[in-house]
Amino acid sequence: MEIRERGILHSDLNCFYASVEMMLDPSLRGKAVAVCGSTEERHGIVLAKSELAKRAGVKTGMVNWEARQCCPGLIVVPPQYDQYLKYSKLTRAIYQRYTDLVEPYGMDECWLDVSGSGVMGTPLEIAEEIRKSVREELGLTVSIGVSFNKIFAKLGSDMKKPDAITTVYRSEFQEKVWPLPVSDLLYCGPATTRKLAKYGIHTIGELAAREPDFYQRILGVNGVALWRFASGLDNSRVMPQEFVSPIKSVGHGITCNADLTSPEEVKKVIYELSQDVGHRLRVHELAARTVQIWIRGNDLSGAQFQTRLPIQTQLPSDIAEAAFQLFQSRYEWQQCVRAVTVRGMDLVPARSDVQTSLYVDQVRQEKREKLQDAVEEIRGRFGKSSITYALLMGDLKMPSDGRDMVRMPGLMYQ
Repeated sequence: MEIRERGILHSDLNCFYASVEMMLDPSLRGKAVAVCGSTEERHGIVLAKSELAKRAGVKTGMVNWEARQCCPGLIVVPPQYDQYLKYSKLTRAIYQRYTDLVEPYGMDECWLDVSGSGVMGTPLEIAEEIRKSVREELGLTVSIGVSFNKIFAKLGSDMKKPDAITTVYRSEFQEKVWPLPVSDLLYCGPATTRKLAKYGIHTIGELAAREPDFYQRILGVNGVALWRFASGLDNSRVMPQEFVSPIKSVGHGITCNADLTSPEEVKKVIYELSQDVGHRLRVHELAARTVQIWIRGNDLSGAQFQTRLPIQTQLPSDIAEAAFQLFQSRYEWQQCVRAVTVRGMDLVPARSDVQTSLYVDQVRQEKREKLQDAVEEIRGRFGKSSITYALLMGDLKMPSDGRDMVRMPGLMYQ
C-alpha cells in the first residue's frame, strides 16, 4: 500500500503588527513604520517594523531614538494588542476552511496539516488560495512554506518574503536547506550555534553529515533532535485547532534611569506594570495561576521570585497584590532597585466554571471582575491614562519624581 506524503504548511503573517497598523490607517502605507512600546518616551523599544523600515536598518528590540537614527523619516505608532489578536483570529478562520489541524506558533504564525484536504487541491494550491484570501479579505500578506514536515515548512516560509510561497519537498530539501546556516534551524539558538561552530559545523548540511551519537555527546537529546531536523526526519504532528495557545507567560518590565529607594516606589511600579499584564491576559483570554517578579539592583545583580495565587486570575489588582507581597517578603534591600518585571505564569484558559477556593470570597471576587470590566471599557474608549489606581494618581510617570523609564513589554512563546 502506497503511503501518501504529508502536506504541511507554515503560514507567517508578514510584519504583522506594522501591517495591521497600515491596514487600519491607509495613510501609513508605503512608509517606514515601527510599532514601539512607550512611544511617548524616547526610551521605548521597537516591537515590529514595516518592510521599508527593515530595509533602512530598523531592528526589533532597538530603542526608539536609535531606530530614528537609522531611519530619519520613521513613523512610530503605539501597539494595539486587541487589534492584533482580532486579525490573528480572522486569519486562523481562513486556515480552518481547509483543515482543523491548525497549530499556532505565536500570534502571527501557524502550521497547517492539509494531508487530508485533497478534495480542495494539492498543498501548493491550498497555500496559494490562502495567500490570496488573506490579502483580499483582510488586507494582510502571508509567506507560506510548503513541505512534508513542520521544520522544513517553517524554513520555507522564511526563505522568501513578503507575500510569497516556497516549497521544500523531499526531493529538493537537500539542495534548498542544507546550504543554510545552522542558526536558521528551529530551536538552534545562539549558544548552540556557537558550540557547533567550535566543531566546524556551520551549515545545516554539515549538521546532518555527522552521526547522531556525536550530538548526543556534546548536546544531549536536544542535539539528536537537531540532527533529525537537519536530516529531514522530523515527524511531529500538527496539533488540532483546539490546541491551547502556546503562550507560556505574559510579562511587563521597566528599567529606571535612577534608583527606586523605597518599598512605596517599587509598589507603584508593580501596580502600573500589573495593569498591562492583566490587560494582556484578558486580550488572550487567559488567566494566571502563578505570579513571578524579577528585580535588578543598582549593582546590576538580579533576583527572581514567584508564588502561587490562591485562585487563577486575570485581575491586575490580584496580580499586583501578590507581586508586592512577594517583593516585601523576599527582597532584602541590600541594593536599591533599578529594574522590575512582573509576569503572570502557569497560564490556563480564562473560564467562569473553575473550582473556587475556601479562602477566597467568591462574591467579592465577582464584584471585582465586574469592576475590571468597566475599567477596561473606559480605558478602551478614552485611553490608558483615563482611569488608574489612586495609588498612582499624580505618579503616572513612575517613580514619583517623573524619571524616565524604559518599558519592555513581552509575550513569551514556546
